[in-house]
Amino acid sequence: MDVIAKILQTTGFAHLSWGNLIMLLVGGVAVYLAIVKKYEPLILLPIGFGVILGNLPYGPGLPIGVYDEGSVFRYIYFGVTKGIYPPLIFLGIGALTDFSTLISSPKSLLLGAAAQVGIFGTYLGALFLGFNTPEAASIGIIGGADGPTSIFLSSQLAPHLLGPIAIAAYSYMALVPVIQPPIMRLLTTSRERLIKMKPPRAVSRKEKILFPIMVVIVAALIAPGSITLVGMLMLGNLLKESGVTERLAKAASGAILDTCTILLSFAVGASTQASTFLNKQSLGIFFLGLLSFIIATTGGLLFAKFMNLFLKVKINPLIGASGVSAVPDSARVVHHFAREYDKNNHLLMHAMAPNVAGVIGSAIAAGVFIALFG
Repeated sequence: MDVIAKILQTTGFAHLSWGNLIMLLVGGVAVYLAIVKKYEPLILLPIGFGVILGNLPYGPGLPIGVYDEGSVFRYIYFGVTKGIYPPLIFLGIGALTDFSTLISSPKSLLLGAAAQVGIFGTYLGALFLGFNTPEAASIGIIGGADGPTSIFLSSQLAPHLLGPIAIAAYSYMALVPVIQPPIMRLLTTSRERLIKMKPPRAVSRKEKILFPIMVVIVAALIAPGSITLVGMLMLGNLLKESGVTERLAKAASGAILDTCTILLSFAVGASTQASTFLNKQSLGIFFLGLLSFIIATTGGLLFAKFMNLFLKVKINPLIGASGVSAVPDSARVVHHFAREYDKNNHLLMHAMAPNVAGVIGSAIAAGVFIALFG
């Protein structure tokens, strides 16, 4: 009987807690949303499965979890805590992204910058709730709706909050089609939603090549802390646009991006163990993350309306909502929302300009925070 009792003590059943059950449910919901609802499946599926694996109970002494010395998962998580995966993901994003619409419409940079108001507004809100300055900066960056940037910054400034910050950032990225339409409907008139924009001008190959070089120089001069993310983003884009490194661009946007996305998402999910995740602090981060996303969307919309006061050729203010850097989801949401009111109003290409500007803006904001609090 003693032997049987000892065997039972080694099973997961002996160490199962209500916290484990709650987190297993959370992981199951994430997998459900990814498969059934198709909400960011490339991100939510590995995150959800990671949450499930990270919360399967086991006895003390077994090196299994991401926080256990000698665990294989700990070595995978190393790439998260040391900020290795996010720059590689930015490399792949750069190799996939076409900056033509942004180059043809430089004023869209202002819309991308305006949407970053959510970052700094939430930073102040986090300070008000009692978080210290590095923690508040890491939480605020969720407003940029950029998961890799959120993870990179929190790994540098607040690694103990990395799990809830990453889950919040990716959750709200997946919920872009749910969160943004009500805000767009509230802050725009029927007449504004019907504004049609002229097709963007054709951009030369020389412009496409010079753009990533100029952006990384300017970004580095403004915020040296942004060099890691912006530099890798623009390197990927230069590989794509140069026309002489197609194989490297394909590798960056394919195998490298996919591998890092899987490892990053899974490791983040596995880090959300009930003992470290289920607390008031995590709930506060989720609340602030939602607030920051709402502020960012509002800031982009209102600034677009403000710009129309001075523009002879009006822009559709809906594209301001795509200033958050959830590429390309927020641009797609804007496009589909506009087509609900006019099926012939195609805003996708126009919305992509502030969308990719938001990616650059959130990376620069992260660089500012690293310089101030790193």
